Amino acid sequence: MNPSRPQVDLTNCDLEPIHIPGSIQPYGMMLIAVPANGTVVGCAGLPDPQAMLGRSLAELTGLDVEAVRSTLPGTGIATLGRVTFGGEVVDAIAYASGEHLVVELTRINDDIEIGATFLGQLETSGAELERATSLGELADRAADIFRRLTGYGRVMVYRFVDDDAGVVIGESTDTSLSSFMNHHFPATDIPRQARALYVRNKVRVIADVSYMPAPIVSASGDLTAIDLSDSTLRSVSPIHIQYLKNMGVAASASMSIVKDDILWGLIACHHHEPRELSLTTRLACQAMASNLARQVKAREDNELYRERIRLRAYEDIVLARLGAGGSLADFFSSSGEDLAKLLQADGFAAVQGADLYCSGNCPDPVDVRAIAEHVRHPAALKPVVTRELSKDFAPAADFPDKASGLLAVTMSTEVPTILMWFRAEQLQTVKWAGNPHKDIPSDPGVLTPRTSFEAWSESVRGRASAWTLAQTESAVRFVKLALEARNNERIRQLNRELTTTLKENESLILQKDFLLREVNHRVQNSLSLVSAFLRMQARNTSEDVKAQLEQAERRLMAVGLAHRRLYQGDSVEIIDLSRYLDELVGELLNAMDARWRAGISLDFSPTLIGTDRAVRIGLIVNELVTNATKY
Repeated sequence: MNPSRPQVDLTNCDLEPIHIPGSIQPYGMMLIAVPANGTVVGCAGLPDPQAMLGRSLAELTGLDVEAVRSTLPGTGIATLGRVTFGGEVVDAIAYASGEHLVVELTRINDDIEIGATFLGQLETSGAELERATSLGELADRAADIFRRLTGYGRVMVYRFVDDDAGVVIGESTDTSLSSFMNHHFPATDIPRQARALYVRNKVRVIADVSYMPAPIVSASGDLTAIDLSDSTLRSVSPIHIQYLKNMGVAASASMSIVKDDILWGLIACHHHEPRELSLTTRLACQAMASNLARQVKAREDNELYRERIRLRAYEDIVLARLGAGGSLADFFSSSGEDLAKLLQADGFAAVQGADLYCSGNCPDPVDVRAIAEHVRHPAALKPVVTRELSKDFAPAADFPDKASGLLAVTMSTEVPTILMWFRAEQLQTVKWAGNPHKDIPSDPGVLTPRTSFEAWSESVRGRASAWTLAQTESAVRFVKLALEARNNERIRQLNRELTTTLKENESLILQKDFLLREVNHRVQNSLSLVSAFLRMQARNTSEDVKAQLEQAERRLMAVGLAHRRLYQGDSVEIIDLSRYLDELVGELLNAMDARWRAGISLDFSPTLIGTDRAVRIGLIVNELVTNATKY
């Protein structure tokens, strides 16, 4: 173990730098070279390491450093195949670590020979996984396949669940080993940094838990701190070694099940005696683990798709029944029970200011308001989802039979509405591989992980069934659709009111038009009578009086023409000034000498103008034309 590393015990094993152990497992060999020229500057697992330092990779293995560098992926391992080292044919892989090129060499075992038979077996194994009808059957078949591939005595399919704890969902064992099927393992069994490395390096083998670490020897400088995250030979934490010994395991291997770049689970292999796995076997296991991850993803995606379809169909039913009333109770009165059923909840509640609506098995109104206040701010940003409400909201421990599980979202109404779905606790009996709560005695200088893996059952209270991703999505989508439905109903109501108002206004306008037309008609009759009286008076008067009466008649004609235009048009408030003036001047010219008619030309553009202004303009034009002919 690297002496420069900090002291690690079970209280801080999450901080252990397991990626820089400074040593490797001795079932393989390591060469560390300078990428520029391939000079070996460090090595491990060799009988005479000093004899290797300063020599080139090409000299020792026949590998061309440029060719090796060209095969390296951006991150991860490149498989180089078989090379000759020290007169022995070995398997070689390479990867980059900082400024160094690392080559690892392992012996060739004859447990698997690549050929048509082996490839056919892999194809058959993949088809076995595809034919599984459930996740449990898939896990059991995968355990059998990996047991055949590795030859290990016990193979478990281990899935991560709540709080990074894990549970064995599939297993294949020989008769000499005990079973861990359905047993749970606490999250502390696999520290955080170990889970991160499982995502990066998908196959890890401990060929012999009693091995003596082979330290890294370097020519100049200290390579004991080199990053071995991608190493297949990396030495293992003493805590984990002791853990395996406490389980009675002599050799182990693990293959990562990575789904969507997240560690979904592990294939955990145990054996009762030391056992190496060749590079061929490890690559076959990695390929099969990737296949298993794809099958898991396909099944979970199909299940999620079916659940989404079911939820959306039910959402349509609920939205169709949703009330359109103004109050919260009116809004949810016809669909509160359906809303609870939508997400398979025991109760549903909504809080909007002073208004409260509850349906089904809900806490007391005071408690509902307290929960709403607790989630008010976080639910405004994203859904609040928990199956153990009492962990975040201590008062919930008083009513686990009503609200152990909570899903809360916020509807952005004028006063925000908090919608909450409740689930009662679901009593569970969890079978652990050993008591996860038992205090572990420890000597300050000795690492002592738990020693008991005997089945230990625990009754779990205050925990509801978990909310699914589809249910969380459905709650968010329902809030959006319900808000849209409510707003659309309010808009429709406003449109109906607006339509009614417009019809009333149109009726008033029609009445106004009718009255104005009637007034205009009577004014026109009155003007006609006055004009007739003026013409009668002009017959027996002097020329001066006759001229004045004719001028008065023309002015009346200008006003009367405007009223005729109003009476004949569609509007009682505006007229086309061009048509009005054209008719007015035409009437004036008809009473003049023909020479005037020939001397006057008219050019008007359509112009809409108010009636009162048109009359004034008509009088002005009348005066202009009359004065032009008179003077």
